[in-house]
Amino acid sequence: MKVLLADDNIDFCSTISEIVKGFGYETQMCNDPNSAIEYLNENHKEIGLALLDIEFGPSEKMTGLDILEYSRKKFPSIPVVMISGKGSIETAVRATKLGAMNFIEKSVVSKEKIKEVLESALSRLESKGEEKEILNFLQLHGLIGHSPAMLELGDHIIRFGRTDLNILVTGETGTGKKLVAKAIHAVSRRTKNSIVTVDIPNIPKELFQSELFGHIKGAFSGATDTKRGLFHKAHRGTLFLDEIGDMPLDLQSNLLIPIEERQVRKVGSVESEDVDVRIVSATDKNLIHERKVGTFMEPLYHRLRECEIYIPPLRERKEDIPAIVDYYLRIHNENFDEQKRFSPSAVEFMTEQIWKGNVRELASLVRVILQTVKSTEIEVNEVHKMLKTSSAAPIVEGKAESYLSADRTLKEDLQQVDKKKIDATLKRCSGNVSKSASQLGISRETLHNKIRKYDLDVQQYRKSRK
Repeated sequence: MKVLLADDNIDFCSTISEIVKGFGYETQMCNDPNSAIEYLNENHKEIGLALLDIEFGPSEKMTGLDILEYSRKKFPSIPVVMISGKGSIETAVRATKLGAMNFIEKSVVSKEKIKEVLESALSRLESKGEEKEILNFLQLHGLIGHSPAMLELGDHIIRFGRTDLNILVTGETGTGKKLVAKAIHAVSRRTKNSIVTVDIPNIPKELFQSELFGHIKGAFSGATDTKRGLFHKAHRGTLFLDEIGDMPLDLQSNLLIPIEERQVRKVGSVESEDVDVRIVSATDKNLIHERKVGTFMEPLYHRLRECEIYIPPLRERKEDIPAIVDYYLRIHNENFDEQKRFSPSAVEFMTEQIWKGNVRELASLVRVILQTVKSTEIEVNEVHKMLKTSSAAPIVEGKAESYLSADRTLKEDLQQVDKKKIDATLKRCSGNVSKSASQLGISRETLHNKIRKYDLDVQQYRKSRK
């Protein structure tokens, strides 16, 4: 683990560096904010902890809090500890709100305190490592996001998946229930065998038993051969009952014995056969309500739901939308050998929308836009235009102010969004153009051009910081 030390007091910085090295860690000393940010940008993968001074020299426009804010937004996995010779409750509170792991006054810095900080950071890194593994596992199975809700989902998939319990997967349409079922199978002891999907609504009632349990030759008209059922095909694997809430009540009792006793009987046969099957089922219906109104059997519900995994709708994890957009953007660019991108304003606009069809609806819109819009950089107007012509939910016009207006053209709307985004970023970065350009994902030259175009006063942002 490498520790980044940023402090304009060279002697203090060197002393802390020697203490850290004494515990077996490498260090990198930076004596001004710009060099600290530059080192973060180029070597963030190596850094396990950042120790930042609050105040730098009077000639510096940035403080340690600016570095903290930048680091937390660009490299959130790096824990940061603030060190100050002029500590105050207000500064400590602000540092904590910006995401600092700890706040230490220089007067109490000691070898023991540094050791405590290093051990805490290492513990946090191990936790982050586990989180990263969960998120990588989810992405491998097409489940995209890094929100707490997704981490909880991943934890449940791995924890329950490794058991042999029957699992009920619940969630709204378009949330990814089939993907979750496949992920459960992948992490289970049955992964070397098949996962077999039963599309409940599309099986004709008269063929239900034959499809699931098989039949013997001559069992009914048209049974010219003996046939294995889906339970047989899933032997020693997973049987995924998709849309189980749509199963007709008069067919539900057929599943009780096969699930409880792990035995099936082919249609026309008098002999039962053993099957080793783990059941994963999914529904977007409220089965507790269906039980109460008598449309779903309580004994079947309890057999299917030995444990439950709930997938949250996209509106409850809107912070994952940029990652989902980026995921399908990268797939498109790889498949079509293109270099398309969404502008930051376009991504922000999509983040504010309500996606009733959840990830499926968002992904579908992104794919359509990428394959039909010719421009390399896709702006808000193109997203808005496609939303208007799709079956999407009503467009959200923004929070405090509207993104769009009935008395402006789409080009004028786009410029308004662009200006507001740049204005907000410059304010947040206290007029630092390099930092703002980095957060906006554009070059400094492009940002300077936009600042001139929209007649923005950078000095005013810098004054507001004092």
